[in-house]
Amino acid sequence: MMMVYGMFVFSLTTAAYQELQRQTQWRHASQSRIGRRPARQFLGIGDDTIRLNGTLLPQFTGGQSNLDQLRAMADEGAAWPLIEGTGTMYGIYVIESLDERKSRHFKDGAAQQIEFDISLARIDDERTDMLGNVTSQSLRAITGALA
Repeated sequence: MMMVYGMFVFSLTTAAYQELQRQTQWRHASQSRIGRRPARQFLGIGDDTIRLNGTLLPQFTGGQSNLDQLRAMADEGAAWPLIEGTGTMYGIYVIESLDERKSRHFKDGAAQQIEFDISLARIDDERTDMLGNVTSQSLRAITGALA
């Protein structure tokens, strides 16, 4: 297991990512001053985003159904905990975007290679009203596996 988002496990058999990019921002208000540099005041923590990108080879790794499962999670608008396989807890995140590119197609149009980029944005940990429902995600995973 590389990472888990809610109950979705990023691994070789689902959606292994090759790169994780994290950007954390801090907010500083600026006030212009005559003849001097602007005065700055620290306002607090800003956005914390994580971007995962990778390449799926459906013959050997996860495929379209795994990306569809992530899309269904994003459709709910719910937030989920993001935990690395090392045990590092990043926080509670929502999916902001999922991009995919398909190439090297078979005769029937199925892709031999699917590249993906997922953008996740951290929300305040106190926003428990945004947490996803484990029961609905479990049912979706089961029905997706049966399809």
